[in-house]
Parts: sequence; C-alpha cells; structure tokens
Amino acid sequence: MIEAGEYRRRQLTRLAALSCIFLLSAAVRPGVAAEHTGELPVFQADYGGTGLLETPTARNAEEGTFYFTFSHIDPYTNYSFSFQPFTWLQAGFRYTSIDGHPYNSETPGRDYLDKGVDLKITPIQEGRYMPELAIGFRDLGGTGLFSSEYLVANKRWYNFDFSLGLAWGYLGGRGDFDNPLGLISSHFDERVGFSGGLDDTGSFSAKSWFTGRPSLFGGIQYTTPWRPLSFQVEYDGNDYKNQPLGDSFEQDLPVNFGARLRLNDNLTFSAAYERGNTVMLGATIGVNLAHLTQPKSDPAPVLPKKTRDNEPKSWSHVAKRLKENAGILVTRISRQDDTLVVDGVPVTYRYLGQSELRGNRILHNAASGDITSFEYRWQGGGFFLRDDKLPREPLPRNPLLVSPASPFADLDYRQGVIASNVNRAEAKAEPGKTLYDKSVRGFSYNLGPGLNYNYGGPDGLLYQVLAQAGLEYRTDRHGWASASVAYSLFDNLDDADYLAPTELPRVRSDVVKYLEHTELGLYNLQYTRTARLSDNVFGMAYAGLLEQMYGGAGGEVLYRPFDSNVAFGVDLNWVKKRDYDTRFGFQDYSTVEGHATAYIQTGIDHILARISVGRYLAKDYGTTIDLSKTFDSGVTLGAYAVFTSAGNKYGEGSFNKGIYLTMPLDIFFTKSSRSHVTARYSPLTRDGGAALHRRYTLYSLTGTRDLNRYWDGFEKDN
Repeated sequence: MIEAGEYRRRQLTRLAALSCIFLLSAAVRPGVAAEHTGELPVFQADYGGTGLLETPTARNAEEGTFYFTFSHIDPYTNYSFSFQPFTWLQAGFRYTSIDGHPYNSETPGRDYLDKGVDLKITPIQEGRYMPELAIGFRDLGGTGLFSSEYLVANKRWYNFDFSLGLAWGYLGGRGDFDNPLGLISSHFDERVGFSGGLDDTGSFSAKSWFTGRPSLFGGIQYTTPWRPLSFQVEYDGNDYKNQPLGDSFEQDLPVNFGARLRLNDNLTFSAAYERGNTVMLGATIGVNLAHLTQPKSDPAPVLPKKTRDNEPKSWSHVAKRLKENAGILVTRISRQDDTLVVDGVPVTYRYLGQSELRGNRILHNAASGDITSFEYRWQGGGFFLRDDKLPREPLPRNPLLVSPASPFADLDYRQGVIASNVNRAEAKAEPGKTLYDKSVRGFSYNLGPGLNYNYGGPDGLLYQVLAQAGLEYRTDRHGWASASVAYSLFDNLDDADYLAPTELPRVRSDVVKYLEHTELGLYNLQYTRTARLSDNVFGMAYAGLLEQMYGGAGGEVLYRPFDSNVAFGVDLNWVKKRDYDTRFGFQDYSTVEGHATAYIQTGIDHILARISVGRYLAKDYGTTIDLSKTFDSGVTLGAYAVFTSAGNKYGEGSFNKGIYLTMPLDIFFTKSSRSHVTARYSPLTRDGGAALHRRYTLYSLTGTRDLNRYWDGFEKDN
C-alpha cells in the first residue's frame, strides 16, 4: 500500500512534469501567440500584483498602470495598491484585515490590520523560445505575516498563458521538498526571520529570504473568444496549516478555480472557488497614468498677419494677448537691437515651447519689419531662470518640425532656437528699450476643494472634505505673503478613537487630532523671500505658520546649474508644534530639523532620484531615498523610504515609507493648466522619519532651468 505522503509526492511529481510539458509545448511552437490572438489581459491576484488567484505570475501590466484591488476570502479582506513604473518592475502596498483577531488589546472591537510591501522584478521578457521570468517578494517591508519569495516563469500558447513557479514562505507553505539552496548553506534549511505573531514590528530583514522548504505553484489562464471573460486554474503552494496569528484552515483541494470579467479597461470583477471549500469575490480598478489626457478646448493660436512690418494697438494690449492666448503673465516687454524681449511667468501651458510658439504669432503681429527674433526671459520664484531666443522666420507660415531621423532634420525650426542661462548680472539688468512694464505687486487668490485623509490603523479610512481658499500678496519680485484657509464640509472623524503607541515625541502620529479639532483652520500663513546668491546658487527664507501642524522659520540654499542633471540643496528649520485647532496657538514641543539633499536626473527613463540626509521632527537622524518617474502625460509617480536612528522606537513598520502621485489638473479638464495636485499615501503614520511639509522648495521654484521635454512642447499646437 502506498502511504499518503508518498502518494502526494507522486502526484506533485506528475503535476510538475505536466507543467514542464506545457511550457515545452509553448516553446517548441513559437510565434503562434500574439500575432494570431492579440495581447492577453493581465489581472491582479487576491493580494495585489499581477497573478492568477493566490499565486503570482511573471506577467506585468502596461507601463504606467496603477491598480486598486479589493478581495475577500474568509477570513481575509485585502485592499491593495499596485503600480507599474517600468515594464520590468512592479511594486505595491497591501492591507489585509484578519477577521476574528483584534487589532490590539486596546481595540478589541477592531479586526487586526496587516500591512505589507510587495515587489516583483522581471529581468527576462518572453521570447520566441524563452519564457518570461520574474523574481518577487511579498510582504517585503511589512510585518512579515504573509512574507514570501518566489521565482516564476510564464509562457503563452494562443489564448492560454501558463505559469510555473517555486515559492518560499507563505506562498510555499506546503513545503514540498528540501530547499535546494541548502546545498550552498545550511542557513537556508529552516525558515527564519518572522514568527508570524502580533509582536513582529515589520523590520526590513533579508535573513529570511529564500529560507525553509519551498513548494511548486503554477496555473493556466484562458482568455475566451469573448474577450471580456477569462478563466483561471492554479495549483496552490500553500496548504494553510500554518497561517498568520496561529490560524489553520482546511484545504479540501490544492487547486483553485476562478473567472474574471472585464467590464472595460478600468474595471474588472473576480470570482473564485479556493481551498476546495471557500468562495473569493473581488474587484479591481485600474488606470494607465502614462496615457492620461483630455482633448483641449483652448483658444486657437492667433492667426499671424501676412505682412512683416506691423504695429501694435498698444503694448499693454500685446501683454494682455500674451496672457490670454500664450499663457504668459508679462512683467516687461522691451526691444534690444533686432529682438523683442518678453519677461514673464508661464501660467497656462505645461510646455514652454507651446507658449513660445503661440507668443511668436502675437509678437509677429506687433513687430516692425526689422525685428528678426523673439526672446523670452522666464521667471519663477522671483528668479530669472532661463532665456529662450526664437527666430521670427518662417512666420506667417507654420514652422517645420520633423523627427531627428528625418532627412530634413537640419531644416527643423528648433535648430535655430537658443536656450541659455540668465546669469546674476543679466537678471538684475533691464536690457534694451522698455515698451511695457508692469509692477508685480498685488493680490491673487484661488478657490477649490480639499481632502485630508489617514489610513493604516484600526480606525480604518478617516477622511475630511474641505473647501479651501488660497491667498497671495506679492510685495516685490522676490517677496510674497501666502495664506491657506480651509473649512471642513463633512467627515467621518467621529470614528477616530485610536492613538498609536510611540516611544518618540508625537510629531505626526496625532495628526487625526488636528483633523478632529479643526472646523475652520488656517493651514498656512507665511512670508517668503528669495535671493539670487550667484549665477547658479539660489536662496530662500520663510517664517510663519508653515503647515497645519508646525510654525516657525527656516531657510534653504540650492546650487542648480542651468540644464544640469545634478543639483544640491540644504534647508534648516526651527519649528514649534501648533495647537490642534489649527489657529494661532502653539504647544510646548519645538525642534530644529533640516536636510542636505542631492537631486539627480538619472537620464534613465525620466527618473529623478532625491537623496536627503539630516535631522527629522522627532529629533532622529537619517536618510530619505526618493525615486520618481514622470510620464509623457505629465503624471509623476514616486516612492520613498526613510531610515533613521529611531530604530526599535519607530514601532510597527520599522521605517517610514510611502508613494505619491502628482497629477497635472489639465488631464482632467479641457482647458490647459500648469496647476497640479499631489496625493501621498503611506501604510502607517508614525513619528520616526517625519519631515516638515514646506509649502515651497527651491527645486520646484527653479524647475524651468531644466530643459527636459522642452523640445517636445513645440509640437503641441502643430
């Protein structure tokens, strides 16, 4: 008689052999997939990240795609955020609510909420004979309750997509065989690192990676002729006998079955039968950030006159037209030899080249026959940041714009454009004969909605919807006072009754108290002053109510050469904690914080790296690593991690981490705009690694010194 264990091993061997045959069949019949059936859809697994149901695959979403996934399979309710910044890299955050376990002894009525960070790297893309290969980590920087590492391969055959992988940790909980890495070191023989209990603090540790007995997993996805519907079947590498928090579940069948229904490109519903006895239901919302756009109903560019010897109605009329049609807030128009010079601030179009070509048409209609070029001296933060000189020719015809590979590339209009630095001496001077001049002194304001939110504790999602008003009074070119007032329209802050324990000063973990106690709040009231210290060095000082939680004074110095890939800055701030009502009162806590920061345009796929070293609000010292990518749509997706001297005092999560999304407002509207909105998300709000939220930074104020994507802007209206 064959023992149960031996029988299971034989069955596993057969399954592994069949999986290999599937992969081999796809490899020996190459070229019969995509060209006949098109691209197959990819879906989010139960815990987020592309996969089948419980198991991941080597597949990736389209570059720039962002997903939110909800799934429930008793006793787990999962909320995951997954993003695909590159074709070869996928990352995400996940929350898992575990029914039947309290968050802690202080909140017995709230389910335990686990947090995790997931990462997958795909170094090898699918080829004619080669499967797609990926290495992944689940719960990489969370509590470790669901921690797992895996290798997985995918190969497609017509409408079938086959996956086969090897997993350690949670995904390989069955432990089918001895760890082959044990041949290298006995360290890999037993699973180490996390105990899977409530006391784990989520330390980022590599010592548990690829340790313990692994299991095979794999499956098949079939996309039906009716493309919205796909079916999935998988072999699960987990037997659910050693679940987080001491749970153990019956598994009647190690094979899971599921179906996916895509209602459109953005919404998918999921249903599955897992463990042979449990139903899973879920939904995924996805959006491709790289291609977000909106058709524009901006005013058409001004029609240039056929004559070349023209006169303006008045130069104030020209300045008005430049603002209305070219999006340039003009402070001065002058003539210098055969050039018309415009000093101004871009206020409408994201691409300066677009503003300049529109401006050329307006200036052409006002320029005399001996004017041969138009020059734009761009300002920001009170600084003259750059000078763009464009030839008047070939107006009134449209300029020729071609690909660099075109045989007519030498005739491209952009070949005659000169973009250069405005040095300190030139910034102080007023060249040429003044034709129009306007004082920068005066008020401006804006109105709009606002949202405060907090998530990651047992209180769940807390939110506050606001009506906001922003005010600014500019005293001169280098100084301005700013204010931000907000009124709470509605919220669910009555649900807030949990305050996370901490061994550090409460510098951020009590943020919900500010939301609770603020109905009408003064979120910002400060005076800011800038100065050009040298050709490439910029300075800024500020004082007042700097953000909702802190007031004080500080300053920043930035070294940023023109069109350089590297910049360096230092900021230093003395701040005091404000009262919870967000008015004029202060609490006793005060500190000095500040950082030295390197900004590096890597030249790789529009990635900006920001590396900061310094002191944080809780008086801990450390480093912030921030990587962000800006897509062609103008959307910026970034992620950061902060490692400080707080150590074990940080609490759950071990280190500060999060993602952020900066979106131009004009991707939602039919009118162009340079305004943007930023949403930040962190799995936990803790006190370690918390920095001051400064309203202005010199790097953003001097952004037009960067020529990145400048040349593409000329094509926007052509």
